[in-house]
Amino acid sequence: MVLHGPNLNLLGTREPGVYGTTTLADIDRQVGERAAARGATVECHQSNVEGELVNRIQEARGRAQAIIINPAAYTHTSVAIADALRAVGLPAVEVHLSNVHAREPYRHGSFVAPVCVGTIGGFGARGYGLALEAVLDLLEEKSTS
Repeated sequence: MVLHGPNLNLLGTREPGVYGTTTLADIDRQVGERAAARGATVECHQSNVEGELVNRIQEARGRAQAIIINPAAYTHTSVAIADALRAVGLPAVEVHLSNVHAREPYRHGSFVAPVCVGTIGGFGARGYGLALEAVLDLLEEKSTS
């Protein structure tokens, strides 16, 4: 399951100097194609509402094998998202389009990162594909061990 947080529905036009010109629909399509090439499927959702993201995380239990999440601004504020990820127990990868550590100091902390197997940031839309490859590799390793 791929989850996109607040304001990511504006990708392509929102601060292109920071977030690039790739749209969310482009990202979802690219991730879907990359997953299919590896024999996997993805389900993508975006919400500007914290509770909806928590609901999607909870729904992932029993439906998904892993979660890729760009919590966007909720990265720095949401104990609820972190708790939901911890509760479902699925491997999760946190993704950020920009390098949050090169930005404003309030963006440097993440409630989500400690409950994820890894974080990918600063590579623009490519980060989602990198996260997908990483999580698929982890799942393959887990299934063979």
